[in-house]
Amino acid sequence: MSAASCLLTEDQFLCSICLDVFTDPVTIPCGHNFCKTCITQHWDINVPCQCPNCKTTFYTRPELRVNAFISEMAAQFRQSAQQKASSSSSEQQVSKPGEVPCDVCTGTKLKALKSCLVCLASYCETHLEPHLTAKQLKRHQLIDPVENLEDRMCTKHDKLLELFCKTDQMCVCMLCSILDHKTHDVVPLKKEYEEKKAELGKRDTKIQQMIQKRRLKIEEMKRSVELSKKDADREIAAGVQVFSALKASVERSQAELIDTIKEKQRETEKQAEGFIKELEQEISELEKRSFEVEQLSQSEDHLHLLQIFPSLNAAPPPTKDWTGVSVRPPSYEGTVVRAVNQLEETLSKQMKKAELKRVQQYAVDVTLDPDTAQHKLILSDYGKQVKHGDVKKKLPNNPERFDTCTCVLAKQSFSSGRFYYEVQVKEKTDWDLGVARESINRKGQIKLSPQNGYWTIWLRNENEYKALADTRVCLSLKCRPEKVGVFVDYEEGLVSFYDVDAAALIYSFTGCCFTQKLYRYFGPYLHDRGKNSAPLIISPVNHTE
Repeated sequence: MSAASCLLTEDQFLCSICLDVFTDPVTIPCGHNFCKTCITQHWDINVPCQCPNCKTTFYTRPELRVNAFISEMAAQFRQSAQQKASSSSSEQQVSKPGEVPCDVCTGTKLKALKSCLVCLASYCETHLEPHLTAKQLKRHQLIDPVENLEDRMCTKHDKLLELFCKTDQMCVCMLCSILDHKTHDVVPLKKEYEEKKAELGKRDTKIQQMIQKRRLKIEEMKRSVELSKKDADREIAAGVQVFSALKASVERSQAELIDTIKEKQRETEKQAEGFIKELEQEISELEKRSFEVEQLSQSEDHLHLLQIFPSLNAAPPPTKDWTGVSVRPPSYEGTVVRAVNQLEETLSKQMKKAELKRVQQYAVDVTLDPDTAQHKLILSDYGKQVKHGDVKKKLPNNPERFDTCTCVLAKQSFSSGRFYYEVQVKEKTDWDLGVARESINRKGQIKLSPQNGYWTIWLRNENEYKALADTRVCLSLKCRPEKVGVFVDYEEGLVSFYDVDAAALIYSFTGCCFTQKLYRYFGPYLHDRGKNSAPLIISPVNHTE
């Protein structure tokens, strides 16, 4: 029997009325089997008696007797199912808080695998089996387990909410769509679900894009903070170095001031000591003569007094007139002021050197671009020097080339950050230096000004220096620079020019608004019959000590 039962399926021992394994199975005349209680209750309700499966009608109610063979087989399947359920229960997960429990399990509730929208119940793996095997139950709609299945029923008609009214934006049942929403735009729940899901997908894509943008912004800010920290550390190190040098200068000036004052005091003391010594010597001599005079005046020897008196009167002790002699305290007026002024000058030089050193750390390599050079300019082989020549070269008149103005741009461009470079202008009587934006006009006569995209200074006639702002500014320089440093802070909108040897600021363009690439600009100006034949030379940066 056991071997035979293994060849049969559980479907063959399920009552088609209760959909469970037969209990007291009976066979009716048409050959179909049912639980005795199930078929009895069915015939009590439905008259005349019909077979629930094949609809055969029996005008006389058949006598029901238990089928012993099917009863035995059903008992074996029930026992096997219980063992399987027991084994399965041990393997399946027990329902945890927040998880949907099986509605059929008694005692320990197992985790539900599916919920049935027809039965309005949730089932674990074991109790879900009939829905996966029985023909009638296979038509039921299964979904992932959810709680409160009664909420999926229409409270008014007690029917499944399987439609969606787009007009009222609510879920409705079949009767609702006929009675209350007859003229409304009603679609299957699944269709609206797919549309909403697609809409959510688009919304999620947009949200993910927003998240990505913000993550990129976070990375950008982190990079900015990191760069800021590096700049801060660099500035702190430079500041510590500067203030250490300033502190040393102050201490040195203080020591020199103290030494000067002490030296004056020592000279005063030395002078006073000499006078005092001399006075003490005169006092000693006078005291000696006083003693002699006193001794002689007490003598009773008339002859002796008269004989000695002429010698005492003829040779008085050596003395000088001290009336106009005095020791005057030295005047310290102006000593501290002069020391402070000297210190200020030293500090000013230190500050200038510190400022130049600060910008020199942004030094970059610069090479001249021959494709931009005016046709009379002569460039060195390595692109580090440029001067004006007398011979017009045959060069292609490309859009990048200056055709009239004697100038040339560098190959490298910048659109962010800071950069610095130095140019030797020694022995030149005329020159232009600075930066220019990418879109500048390069043809014909050009007026150098920020409005036209140039931030430059120039020298004319050996000693006329000007900053070529929109309104030109005359520059008064203490000495003629031999090397000019150019510093640009793109984000700050700053262009500064320095006399490198004097470590002095020449001029700064501030508040500039840069929106394009910037190129370094060089103008050696005209040859002027050899007077201005020296080249502009891009020099390596030797950091100021």
